[in-house]
Amino acid sequence: MNSSLTTASAPEAAATRVRFRVLGFACSLSMITYLDRVCFGAAATHLVNALEQNTIGDLALAQTAFAISYAAFEIPSGWLGDVFGPKRTLIRIVLWWSVFTALTGFVGLSMGTAALGFTSLVLIRFFFGMGEAGAYPNITRALHNWLPLGERGFGQGAVWMAGRLMGGLTPLLWVLIVEDAGLSWRTAFWLFGGLGVVWCLWFGAWFKDRPEQKPEVNEAERQLITGGRTDTEAAHANVPWLKLLACGNLWMLCLMYFCAAYGWYFNIFYLPTFLEQQHNVRPDSRLGAIYKGGPLWMGAAACLAGGWLTDRFIRRTGDRKWGRRLFGVVGHGLCALCYFSCLFAPTALTFFLAISLAAFWNDMTMGAAWATCQDIGKRYAAIVAGFMNTVGNLGGAAATQVTGMILNAKVAEYASEHQVAVTNLTAADKAAALMPGYQINFLIFALVYVVAVFLWLRIDATRPVVPESETHS
Repeated sequence: MNSSLTTASAPEAAATRVRFRVLGFACSLSMITYLDRVCFGAAATHLVNALEQNTIGDLALAQTAFAISYAAFEIPSGWLGDVFGPKRTLIRIVLWWSVFTALTGFVGLSMGTAALGFTSLVLIRFFFGMGEAGAYPNITRALHNWLPLGERGFGQGAVWMAGRLMGGLTPLLWVLIVEDAGLSWRTAFWLFGGLGVVWCLWFGAWFKDRPEQKPEVNEAERQLITGGRTDTEAAHANVPWLKLLACGNLWMLCLMYFCAAYGWYFNIFYLPTFLEQQHNVRPDSRLGAIYKGGPLWMGAAACLAGGWLTDRFIRRTGDRKWGRRLFGVVGHGLCALCYFSCLFAPTALTFFLAISLAAFWNDMTMGAAWATCQDIGKRYAAIVAGFMNTVGNLGGAAATQVTGMILNAKVAEYASEHQVAVTNLTAADKAAALMPGYQINFLIFALVYVVAVFLWLRIDATRPVVPESETHS
């Protein structure tokens, strides 16, 4: 038989699906990041007692230290990923933050003549944030290298869904480990730190920065990934920083993410204690754990749905600008309404529904926001994502500190009115004093999300931060 005829008539090989295993690694890492973040809020009562503090507001500086360092090192870590590849960068940051997760378990202990007190906690949280910085920008860079254009929104949505889902599971996992199994809260931090080390060993043995470096990827999948793209090469060290800083489109994206993070940070730090103090949710209650994780449970579904919907809209209409923008406007608009409804939620159940729906609509925007980083960043996708997440976490830092200041101010005001020292207030007195402060904060959250809606109207996913003609593609 003529070999040429045989070759011509043979069907083309189906594309391999190695890229979905890459997405799986990205999702698993996202889960670990949220496990290690949210467990701090779950442990807040233990930390307050171990450090002999008065209220959760006294821990605000420690959480703010995390948010500030996380923001400060986002762009440098994103740059490292663009220049040296996401593999080495991700291994470095996961090992780093895992060490400081484990060190949190030593807070409040005396070691000889030294004791790890509040200052130590602030430093540990600062270095923990330094380590976690760059996780999502480098995940974005990895997905930029491995996913075709039509799967970007879905990929980003899946990554954020996985993180939010793990965040929602963390309060329940905490109850199972600390309350049911009887392990100490310190042991929980040591276990969580070890999990990151295991992930690094697995990831380092399998992952490659680019599809062409993996023999398992066939030509059909490589063509699928690179089809229609002109920005597939790695970035170089000569990053046009001035052009990035002068890009108004990028600044609108960053300011929007500042607003998106501002209200959301409440969920991972203040929410567990709020439910325990204001609605008498028991620390060992499994239903209470579901309430505490509610915003992240709901957010997980929204991340996946939002990512899928933004890609579907663009495939059907060809309109990338509104394909990203529409979900931001609708999501943050409805999120603002839900935060406003938190002011009128009288029970744990109604509050759980209100704040969980707020998180749902906020996270409906996540796929669009992070896909926009890829759309406008192109070969500088990790750096652009780093810019956005930097400003976003500054919003989280501001929210954590401002929320704590308002709560502490209301406690001091209540103590002054009743002519009693803050340290002598009963638990019931503290709950009564804190509630007006929480209500002020919910109103601020709602107004900040209204601002986010207007910022989305200025974001254009079709305008790259560096014009195509200047990227030397």
